[in-house]
Amino acid sequence: MASTNRFDAIVIGSGVSGGFAAKELTEKGLRVLMLDRGVMVEHGEGYTYDGKPAYEVPARNIMPKPLIDSDYFIAKHGYVSPSNQRFYNDDRQNPYAFDEGSQFYWIRPGAVGGKSLIWGRWTFRWSPADFEANKRDGIDGEWPIGYDDVAPWYSYVEKYIGVSGSRENLPYLPDSEFQPPMPMNVAEKWLKQRLETQFPGRKLINTRLSNMTEDKPDQNRTKCQFRNQCSNGCSFGAYFSTQAVTLPAARATGRLTLQSDAVVTNLEYDAARKRVTGVRYIDAKTGQAEVVKADLVFLCASAMASTQIMMNSRAPGSDRSYFDASGTLGRYVMDHIFRVGIEGDIPGMDEYIEYGRRPGGVYVPRFRNIGGDEGVGFKRGYGYQGSAHRDPAKPVGFGASMKHAMRKYGPWKFSMGAFGECLPYEDNRVSLHASKVDRFGVPLMRFDVRFRDNELKMMADARVQGEAMLKGAGLTNVTSSEKEHVPGDAIHEMGGARMGTDPRRSVLNSWSQAHDATNLYVTDGAQMASVSCVNPSLTFMALTARAADHAVKQMRKA
Repeated sequence: MASTNRFDAIVIGSGVSGGFAAKELTEKGLRVLMLDRGVMVEHGEGYTYDGKPAYEVPARNIMPKPLIDSDYFIAKHGYVSPSNQRFYNDDRQNPYAFDEGSQFYWIRPGAVGGKSLIWGRWTFRWSPADFEANKRDGIDGEWPIGYDDVAPWYSYVEKYIGVSGSRENLPYLPDSEFQPPMPMNVAEKWLKQRLETQFPGRKLINTRLSNMTEDKPDQNRTKCQFRNQCSNGCSFGAYFSTQAVTLPAARATGRLTLQSDAVVTNLEYDAARKRVTGVRYIDAKTGQAEVVKADLVFLCASAMASTQIMMNSRAPGSDRSYFDASGTLGRYVMDHIFRVGIEGDIPGMDEYIEYGRRPGGVYVPRFRNIGGDEGVGFKRGYGYQGSAHRDPAKPVGFGASMKHAMRKYGPWKFSMGAFGECLPYEDNRVSLHASKVDRFGVPLMRFDVRFRDNELKMMADARVQGEAMLKGAGLTNVTSSEKEHVPGDAIHEMGGARMGTDPRRSVLNSWSQAHDATNLYVTDGAQMASVSCVNPSLTFMALTARAADHAVKQMRKA
């Protein structure tokens, strides 16, 4: 087993957090090694099916039914298609476990760039109330920071990555540094006016996306082309990804070394000095293990993977992680609950269709439990993501009449889905399996995570209110559905190594820095003490940039 000390810092993971960590640290003068367990995907040339029509993609870009019906988990639950399958983890090679009676969909990427290649790109700031929620509700896990601590870093990240959206001045959904929004179509404008009139205080607003509407020539990026093929990779760099944005910036410094196919197993630790001394990884191609040393480590492997690495970092013969003096490592795991959908028909406007294919739609911000207890029977709240659209007319009959009819369109339809907040529960936890290991000898992750009564009541309310809003706004044939709610399904998993003020009740401090290791920062979803009801990636990036600034300042003081 070889070792080296050629680097000032090691970044583990290359998703939205890892990419930003590498950019910030290299630009501040550090020599950085980035380790990622996935295969290498280069910007542009690595996007095999970018811009390809369905007939040029295997199986017309539809996952074959025999594969879905097989034991290939990711085909059922990973939002995967033949055009982007390479970006996802192969769960047959890299499995996990869960307790009987518990379910968790651990939907993982399998390529450098991580979830930045497969995310939905909805980009929101958290509000002051989100950071105050645990304290306000008397729930264990008070945030050690507030909105004002993160706000300047939100601005810093937004200006850099490019976020399109509209300024609304909503206290529960702070505005960002916006590029112009992607405009609503005619049906969404119609719905906005009627919904806001019939339901005072509720809003329907433009989507907030990391898809740009203006070019960034300094980053060699071009605005969105309205193809809605983001999941295949975007050679234009129109949406934020590590490949398009932060990786080129880090490489431009000449101080980044990137190692793909590098499976980090654990961190080595000096208990006397309370410092990480090295990172052990296995080359997935050769099976060779190596320990790399550096003065600083940023752990950004994604919430559950980072938690797994920390839990597996322990003294020989011990079940206790070096980083778990609090006993909270692996606990308070959360995800958004979202399997409620509502849809209906919008009357009229048959003379209009939408030009282009927007990668987003519209958003109905949270309106429940704002300003105090409304007596709705649950804590926190939810929002809706949706869009209006017209589908091509379905084929009827045969021959010329059928072909001519298919040039027409069906009625305008509007559909939306609810995203709700999950409370932090101490016994929603992950652990290492006592006997099962993966192909690299690392104990499998074990999941014991469930949604509870509060979340289910929230979704029941979201279904009722969603139907009421669409009917009240004048839609017809309004229907709703609710599918099984499984944690992990939203791919917004958070918690496991939460931050807090008290080292006896948390893993990290207010700077995303481990209480038990002064040179270890964990800046992905593992650090989160609650989940808000909006998408978290922007917050991960802002906290990463903030932590990198703190880490380098601390290094220079030493």
